[in-house]
Amino acid sequence: MHGGLSPELNNLEQIRNLQRPTDVPDSGLLCDLLWSDPSKDVQGWGMNDRGVSYTFGPDKVTEFLQKQDLDLICRAHQVVEDGYEFFADRQLVTIFSAPNYCGEFDNAGAMMSVDETLMCSFQILKPADKKSKFKLGNTSTGVGVFGSTITSKPGNPPPGVKM
Repeated sequence: MHGGLSPELNNLEQIRNLQRPTDVPDSGLLCDLLWSDPSKDVQGWGMNDRGVSYTFGPDKVTEFLQKQDLDLICRAHQVVEDGYEFFADRQLVTIFSAPNYCGEFDNAGAMMSVDETLMCSFQILKPADKKSKFKLGNTSTGVGVFGSTITSKPGNPPPGVKM
């Protein structure tokens, strides 16, 4: 899921039955699946600082997993410093794949793989240096990105470029 749990979510069939595509409503099941967040400071359901949906505590994660006979909830939606972060005794994991999100955070990104035995592993994507590693080509010298040679003639645009 993208965000998290909903007080209206009773079974996985409800997710399967959501109309797609659709607009996101201001409240209700779909809104919560997209916007709710886990919170270690909450038991049950709490107010969300986002001004929409809810926060949910570890108790709600455990309750949902037991009722649905599942082991883990995977979600995204929140920047986490190391690219992934567990919650509720490793019953929920937040995975965030964008390192250095919007140039505002110094976070790593992560990708999660699940093998045949359902073992999860994470690949960490470190933020790139702030300085650009590659320069665009210098047409006066004829050297392009990665040392490629630029061959163009005045008046003839590169293939696929309309003038």
